[in-house]
Amino acid sequence: MFRPVRTRRPFEEAVAQIADAIRAGDLGLGDRLPPERTLASQLDISRPTLREAVKVLVNAGVLDVKPGPAGGIFVRSDVIPREVNAEDWQVRIGEVTDLLEARRLIQPRVAQLAGLRGTENDFETMSTTLDLLARSIKERSRFLQLDERFQLAIARAAHNRVLLDQMRNLLYQLRSAKDYALRDGISDSQWALDSLNRLLRAIMRRDPRLIEQEMDEHLSYLEQLWAEETSRAQVREIPEFMMPFRERRSAADG
Repeated sequence: MFRPVRTRRPFEEAVAQIADAIRAGDLGLGDRLPPERTLASQLDISRPTLREAVKVLVNAGVLDVKPGPAGGIFVRSDVIPREVNAEDWQVRIGEVTDLLEARRLIQPRVAQLAGLRGTENDFETMSTTLDLLARSIKERSRFLQLDERFQLAIARAAHNRVLLDQMRNLLYQLRSAKDYALRDGISDSQWALDSLNRLLRAIMRRDPRLIEQEMDEHLSYLEQLWAEETSRAQVREIPEFMMPFRERRSAADG
C-alpha cells in the first residue's frame, strides 16, 4: 500500500500517499493505519516527518489519532477534501490537451486488458464502487473521488503493474480538469454513472470492440465539457486513429 518516498519533499509525498490510499479504497472508513514506526519505515521517512503528515490529515478531518494501547491512527473520513495536496495536481489549461490526448491512447487499451484478464473479484470490486457512486450522486467531491477509484479498479483488473502506475499518474493529473469541467452537479454525475455502468457491462462481457466503443463515449464527454467550459478547441489536429468513433466514420464517408 505504501512505498518508500523518493522525492525531495518527503512530507508532502507522505500526505499524498496516505490520501491516495484512501481515495483508492485501500483504506476505508474506520480502518487503522500501520503503527507509526512501521508506517515510517514503509515510507522510509523519519517519525517526526510522518507525524507532521498525519497532523495535516487530522486537521483536514481525514484521520483521527487515538492514544492508549488500543489506539493508533484511524481513517475518520473516506472523502479527501480538495485542498489536500490540491496545489500539486493543478495543471495549466494548455497541459490538459496533452492529458486528454494521453488518456485516449491509454485508457481504452487498459479497459480492454481488464476485459481479457479481469477476475470475478475484479468485477465485484468495480460493481461495488458503482453502487457507492450511485449513492453519492448528490455529493460532488465524493462522486469525483469514487469515479477515480473505479478507473483505478479497471487498471488493477488489467494486472499490469506498469500500466497501473501510469494510470495513477494520469488520473492524478486529470483531477483539476474534472474538477473544473464537471460543475453541473447531478446531470453530469448521472450521465457519468450511466456511462460507467455500460462500460462495466462491456468489460464483463469481455468484448474488446464494445469496450472501446463505451470507453470512447465516456472519454468524449469530458473532452466536450472541457472545450465548452474553457472555450478552447483542441490545439492540435487529432490523428484519425484517435478520433471518436462517430467522427472517424464521418471522415471515412467524406
